[in-house]
Amino acid sequence: MNNLKYVIIGNSTAAVGAVEAIRKNDTEGSIVIISKENHHTYSRPLISYLLLGKTNEEKMKYRSDDFYVRNNCALMLGRTAEKIDVDQKLVILDNGEHVSYDKLLIATGSSPVIPPIKGLDSVRYKFTFTTLDDAKRLEKVMKRNNRVLIAGTGLIGLKCAEGISRKNVKTICVDLAPRVLSSILDDEGSKIIENHLTRNNIQLCLGRQIVEFKENIAVLDSGAEILFDVLVLAVGVRPNISLVKDAGGKTNRGIVIDERCRTSIPDIYAAGDCCESLDVSSGDIKPMALLPNAYMQGECAGMNMSGKDFMFDKAIPMNAIGLFGKHIITAGTYKGETYFEADENNYKKLFYSDNKLNGFIIIGNIEKAGIYTALIREKTPLDTLDFELICKMPGLMAFSKEERASKLGGVPA
Repeated sequence: MNNLKYVIIGNSTAAVGAVEAIRKNDTEGSIVIISKENHHTYSRPLISYLLLGKTNEEKMKYRSDDFYVRNNCALMLGRTAEKIDVDQKLVILDNGEHVSYDKLLIATGSSPVIPPIKGLDSVRYKFTFTTLDDAKRLEKVMKRNNRVLIAGTGLIGLKCAEGISRKNVKTICVDLAPRVLSSILDDEGSKIIENHLTRNNIQLCLGRQIVEFKENIAVLDSGAEILFDVLVLAVGVRPNISLVKDAGGKTNRGIVIDERCRTSIPDIYAAGDCCESLDVSSGDIKPMALLPNAYMQGECAGMNMSGKDFMFDKAIPMNAIGLFGKHIITAGTYKGETYFEADENNYKKLFYSDNKLNGFIIIGNIEKAGIYTALIREKTPLDTLDFELICKMPGLMAFSKEERASKLGGVPA
């Protein structure tokens, strides 16, 4: 175990999970972190709050200033890993340097998709919105009364719209999908959020595609034209798989890993948004770009890299987002029978079948949504609890005495 060389490519959530797990088991081995960004590890979901003025770069840090020193990590910031030499166990960097490893973790995340739209090169002010540097570049050009065109009404596009709203800009979001947040909401849920966005001065153009740019004019498939000053591309992300793929490792849309976060190449692990995971709520294997899964996969990889036998097989799709004060939490897969309740401010839909909860959509009052998430992750049999009560009022009282004691770390009365 002593003096193993651990190398981690990436410096975000999965990397942190791996470092913390490795140091639980191995205090002697060296850890090198390679990152193309030049920043201390930070929480990516907070970049919109930076623009809103609700946070600052210091508060965005995902771990304290002494994280790397405390965990004895050597940092290589502003460096891109270009190739893995599997035979020699080397990571080749963009400046020609190489770093040797005994155990390697790929935690390279994902990159924004740049759609191949005619005339995109003619747009002067165009941005993506997935990193701290993206947010800073966008803020630098933003002026009062700018017309901002956002391509995409998914999580990234709408958080960007909220982030720039304090600049008093005129924002229009265009999406080919017929509704906002189409990957995580149903029709009724989307309609609630659309109305909420409209009330907050976000203009929506749904079911439409941008087919051409003429400098600061976007031409839609309907023939309509939209004038803009700033363009934000938020049409999706793609897992960064090239390092493993080029090294001969197995990839699909994401890097293929097993329940111990091992790739098909010996001593190479992968975690986070660059991977494909088994969604336990649906049985499908797919990329799931989600912060909680990224940390838990990083932790799993770190444990196995440092000699423990550790499994993470409870990944589920899960999203938590706030937009102009309206909170949304979704998780799992939307199949089976439904429990539904709604009023003017809140919306809740639970999906269940085969004696288990499959997924949920909650808008408004999201308190105790974590109980539903746990039921999905653990595949808890619904006949072991008061499901009718838990639908209406999620809480420990819906569980049996034994379950309550177990969750509270005690012994049943």
